[in-house]
Amino acid sequence: MDLVDTIKKTFVPIHREGFPFIAAFAAVTLFLGYFSSILFWVCLILTAWCVYFFRDPERVTPVDDRLVVSPADGIITAVGPAVPPRELGLGGGEMTRISVFMDVFSCHVNRAPVRGRITRIEHRPGQFLNAALDKASADNERNGLVIESPNGTVAAVQIAGLVARRIVCWAETGGTIGIGERFGLIRFGSRVDVFLPSTATPRVAVGQTAVGGETILAEFGGIAATPARAGVLSRGRARSKNSRRMAAAVRASVKFRCVWCCPISSRCSPSAPACPASASASKAVSSRQW
Repeated sequence: MDLVDTIKKTFVPIHREGFPFIAAFAAVTLFLGYFSSILFWVCLILTAWCVYFFRDPERVTPVDDRLVVSPADGIITAVGPAVPPRELGLGGGEMTRISVFMDVFSCHVNRAPVRGRITRIEHRPGQFLNAALDKASADNERNGLVIESPNGTVAAVQIAGLVARRIVCWAETGGTIGIGERFGLIRFGSRVDVFLPSTATPRVAVGQTAVGGETILAEFGGIAATPARAGVLSRGRARSKNSRRMAAAVRASVKFRCVWCCPISSRCSPSAPACPASASASKAVSSRQW
């Protein structure tokens, strides 16, 4: 049993949606390999990439209704206010949008950012622009889920990209979904937008790498950190730490010098006259501007 568990943990499972594509890639590899060894190795590499693309690893999701986790693996490309898609029925007001861009090497299995009841699922045809562009949210083909969570309405929008031509969604309207639970997949490069109410505080920055089902995107009821203040505190801590190191070095130097310049009878004695080395070192420490 231990050996079986080790094998399962070592090899990442492949999602069943990828089986037809992997079989097609393998068949083309064998066919072209019959005529050319070069084509065989090229197609074999592409087949290996196809297997890697459809991987479906297990994730450890934090269990806390205050947290919003990433719906996909990828890079955070946008954090800020934006108007959600009209078809989701969330009104014309701005919500906090966090975008996660998935390239062709990312795991494309999508997961629910929060737990709750799915009140709406809407699919809208559109273009296939580069999903990293901001206008892809409005122009590209997309599929949106509206989830009524314990902390308000949250939307997750699957957006097709330049290479992606197929959005798959397994969730159903009226059903319940858990945080980190799989709900869909987008084939070959895409993006997922998460729209949150104003009570959610973002915990990620643009350029950060997110792991689907594990990375915390935002927190409900949290207090937003001030980057400028955090930088001041960091510099203050570093300066205080350097000061303590310098003072310790000076004291060690004074103690070493006192061994040679002070009489043994007066060494370390409270009533002994001041050591010239100690006095000069103390003067240097007190005069230094930290």
